[in-house]
Amino acid sequence: MLEIKDLHASIDDKEILRGINLIVNEGEVHAIMGPNGSGKSTLSAVIAGREQFRVTKGNVTFMGHDLLSLQPEERARLGVFLGFQYPIEIPGVSNVNFMKAAINEQRKARNLPPLSAAAFLKLMREKMAIVEMDPSFSSRGVNVGFSGGEKKRNEIFQMAMLEPKLAILDETDSGLDVDALRVVAGGVNKLKRPDNATIVITHYQRLLDYIVPEVVHVLYKGQIIKSAGPDLAQEVEQRGYDWLINQ
Repeated sequence: MLEIKDLHASIDDKEILRGINLIVNEGEVHAIMGPNGSGKSTLSAVIAGREQFRVTKGNVTFMGHDLLSLQPEERARLGVFLGFQYPIEIPGVSNVNFMKAAINEQRKARNLPPLSAAAFLKLMREKMAIVEMDPSFSSRGVNVGFSGGEKKRNEIFQMAMLEPKLAILDETDSGLDVDALRVVAGGVNKLKRPDNATIVITHYQRLLDYIVPEVVHVLYKGQIIKSAGPDLAQEVEQRGYDWLINQ
């Protein structure tokens, strides 16, 4: 589904990614761990198409498409979803209007008619239930006045509505208490299908107790220095990163 070859990327002439190689297949969950400043968030931003990062070398192929040649909205229409570490507030735009616009734009790109009001509201209620979200949140501004946990639930709700082929979750566990972590992770697990994939970016093993990955990668100074099964995350939790960096 996703293949990254020798990816290099910079911001303000500072090289952050220094040769990333990664293959993610359908049905897989991959976890990316690493110390602060290793390039984890940069990698997610480059895949999603955030314009402040400049790709200087390498290729990214997604479902047969040259991802780097596409605009962010074109990547989204193909099925790429990015869950932000710090979801932004959008005052004056309600959740229901935001999601209706997103869903119908997605359907338009696939030559499908817009959802009727009744069908959309039914879908929205079903997806809100996945993350145990109060229906009253549908009329509130996007993330406006939401707690950290509510913002992260809202991100997974958006993911549930859009049903992406590839979801990239950038430190979704950041700032979550145990109960919110359980709900958010449970939502991610319910959305897993044989034809989609997820990349989970995290600092901590605790998220991976709930979302169990097929592969764990450790990123350091812009390169993947180790890839292994889920036991790798437990080793990192117990021993830190120094034992890998100094090998």
